[in-house]
Amino acid sequence: MKKINLALLLSLLFTTSAIFAQKTFTLSSKDLGGQATKTEEFGGFGCTGKNQSPQLSWANAPEGTKSFAVTMYDPDAPTGSGWWHWLVFDIPNNTNELVANAGNIKLNLAPKGAIQSITNYGAAGYGGPCPPENHGIHQYIITVYALKTDKLGLDANTDPATVGYYLWSNTIAKASIVTYYQREKK
Repeated sequence: MKKINLALLLSLLFTTSAIFAQKTFTLSSKDLGGQATKTEEFGGFGCTGKNQSPQLSWANAPEGTKSFAVTMYDPDAPTGSGWWHWLVFDIPNNTNELVANAGNIKLNLAPKGAIQSITNYGAAGYGGPCPPENHGIHQYIITVYALKTDKLGLDANTDPATVGYYLWSNTIAKASIVTYYQREKK
């Protein structure tokens, strides 16, 4: 009898927890795992990757979200200020996904109206991981921002620090995933 009651109690506890668990703003990717690959790696600066941005999707945006932005940042870059690999903003609030390779501006795969500004590579669009050889493992933080404004009022020539400032001042919520990459000397 005690075993049955304990099992029933545990079952109720887990069921109740699942029912009352909050759905939070969440970012995920069908393409990206714990490690970036040659698919995402930059094609330049000594790197020979495909420079393909990963598929990203998000769910449970908070009430009041008027647009989204996505960034990819490497805090481990030996620059003193990290390295911005991707900045996309003015993504319409009815969007919840960036398809694979949306960061390639020439393919026009990003949502209509979205702006991809310049990265630390000096060009707009996605610029994948390309850490210095033998510099160890770098982390790449991909973040989606739920914003309280339809438009940031910036353009594709806006530098990463300015985009970051506008994101900071307009963010309602954000969600991130982290992947890692390192490049060995050949």
